[in-house]
Amino acid sequence: MTQYTHQSLQLALKEKGMKATVQRLVTLKELLQCSSHPTAEELHTRITISNPTISLATVYKTLDTLVENNLASRVHTTDGYMRYDGNTNSHNHIFCSNTNEIIDYEDKDLSRLLIEYFNKKAVKNLKIEDIQVQINGKKINTEKDILIK
Repeated sequence: MTQYTHQSLQLALKEKGMKATVQRLVTLKELLQCSSHPTAEELHTRITISNPTISLATVYKTLDTLVENNLASRVHTTDGYMRYDGNTNSHNHIFCSNTNEIIDYEDKDLSRLLIEYFNKKAVKNLKIEDIQVQINGKKINTEKDILIK
């Protein structure tokens, strides 16, 4: 897990033209240190361990602000919960419906194929800025379960 310094977090906020409030610093740090893709509620639980006065509403508002400023992203899932990702680099996700896990998935070959495909198709009136894929499936325990059904 990467350790983020107070100064590096302040700089990240400043570069986006944002004030480095305590709420933003704490929320961003916790999100960046999460290996999972937490809900606002899960993040709030983590934050209140050391900052018990930060409300759930503040965490929601702060996450919205971080997303608007490209310091975080929302991850939509089939479980009905909004989850958040501190990794703003282009990457894909695998959502395991039986464990509610979201796993980052990076594959340069897949990215290249998708870019080539959409460059050939030239979708009218659309400038593609990023392509992200979410793969939905179930976590399995044995090799015989690997076959796509």
